[in-house]
Amino acid sequence: MFDPAIKLHHHQSVASTPPHYTYFCIFFYSESLHELAATTIKKNIKDSSQTSTLTFFISSPKLEEMKNQHPSSEKEFLNKFYIPDYILVAGGTVEDLSEPPACPTLVFINSKSGGQLGGQLLITYRSVLNQNQVFDLGEDAPDQVLRRMYLTLEKLKVDGDKLAAKIEKQLRVIVAGGDGTAGWLLGVVSDLKLPYPPPIATVPLGTGNNLPFAFGWGKKNPGTDRGSVLKFLEQVSEGKEMEIDSWHILMRMKSAGSCDPIAPLELPHSLHAFNRVSDTDELNVSGYNTFRGGFWNYFSMGMDAQVSYAFHCERKLHPEKFKNQLTNQSTYAKIGCAQGWFAAPLFQPSSKNIAQIMKVKIMQRHGGWKELKIHHSIRSILCLNLPSFSGGLNPWGTPNPKQNKTGEVLTPPYVDDGLIEIVGFRDAWHGLFLLAPKGKGHGTRLAQTHRVRFEFHKGGADCTYMRMDGEPWKQPLPVDENSDTTVEISHHGRVKMLATKNCISKSVKDPSTTHSEGEHEGVYDDDSDNEHATPSGEEWRKFGAAETFKMLEDVDISRIS
Repeated sequence: MFDPAIKLHHHQSVASTPPHYTYFCIFFYSESLHELAATTIKKNIKDSSQTSTLTFFISSPKLEEMKNQHPSSEKEFLNKFYIPDYILVAGGTVEDLSEPPACPTLVFINSKSGGQLGGQLLITYRSVLNQNQVFDLGEDAPDQVLRRMYLTLEKLKVDGDKLAAKIEKQLRVIVAGGDGTAGWLLGVVSDLKLPYPPPIATVPLGTGNNLPFAFGWGKKNPGTDRGSVLKFLEQVSEGKEMEIDSWHILMRMKSAGSCDPIAPLELPHSLHAFNRVSDTDELNVSGYNTFRGGFWNYFSMGMDAQVSYAFHCERKLHPEKFKNQLTNQSTYAKIGCAQGWFAAPLFQPSSKNIAQIMKVKIMQRHGGWKELKIHHSIRSILCLNLPSFSGGLNPWGTPNPKQNKTGEVLTPPYVDDGLIEIVGFRDAWHGLFLLAPKGKGHGTRLAQTHRVRFEFHKGGADCTYMRMDGEPWKQPLPVDENSDTTVEISHHGRVKMLATKNCISKSVKDPSTTHSEGEHEGVYDDDSDNEHATPSGEEWRKFGAAETFKMLEDVDISRIS
């Protein structure tokens, strides 16, 4: 834990210690001094009232270097992230910077995430950076902030402002919140279709924190002090850009039936993504309501989403009980047990099993839909884009093509290959196999595809549960033979993330990645000539946050993870 080359600075010798005295040493970290301090308390055994203190400072060369850097070097470091007011605020005075910022950064924080952590982090970032480049998502919609800033940059570039051009090309974004908050920002950037889209770094303030963990930012809630923020900023400046696939989701249901999702104000943020398409949209079908949106981490249906929905409902009713990550995870596990997720065959009616309520079809590599055979015991189905689910677990694992009995070539879960992994689970015990080392534990691998369709029909269940990037909802199902509900997921371009050296996500473009023979036959490209590869229509021009992820003004941001 400590640097082996430590130095001991003492204020008083303790060599001549009376035998009836004992010494206690308490270590603590002094962030203001960037030193490890040790306080020795001398206690008289015969007279407990007589005490004296002796203080030592133990510091490593690295900590000494950090100490020596402040405050002048810290200012130089923070200048790397600085964005002047005239780019952020209308009518701001133009600044002539001696050196353009190497890593100009915008910060978006969900102040309601992580109990009190979001609000504390907001205060710290505003004290460290220009407060006008740090935004509270409860007050400032990210699509409006980015549109306003990029319009300003365009005007300044026309006027010959060289700094504006450099900031546009080098801009980075930090988003602090849960997976739902991170997905919101990814949707915003996707929709803006910028010539130089900024890569996004994620601060883990949620419960699962799958997105941050997948790219090396960790899954534990971070410190909110100045030192922690400076360390995170350093990682942002050193982070590497990494593209990940974006996935478009389309839901269509009979307008005359009762299959519409719950009224918008009762929905979590993810389902606000399913804004109804306009009557003039090519996707609109007479007699049907059509919704659309997008995700970057995962989409799931079944019992895991049901447990998540119960957790979110409980958190909404009793927010005071959900103040830290450990408590949240413990409550989540208790709800899972109460819902019967660990004894699904006993507590979960078979009428709610995946095969009983829907058909699952995938688009084959050379066109044409193929129905997947889903075992009757599968109670949860996941569509995965990243190798991180339920707090950092990898449901797909590492497949061995030689052991594949279906004849299909299954590959590791690359985040930019245009393929989504489809996995099934029987119950929570099945999920515990994910804890096996070296990717040997996994769910039931069903398929890898660039397009999947779920067709719901009348069955023994009147509803199911769905979850998208951490945000769950209760979805009514068809109640008669003439009504139907369809959910279709298809590949739609890519967005940029920032990754640290601890990134667990793999890219097909990484030269260090090794591939087996025939592995990339299924890699999907949006420019494919296959007419079945991508649907056409207005949704591709509108996909993303500004049109389909835009939050309603009266939605409480505390409901977003």
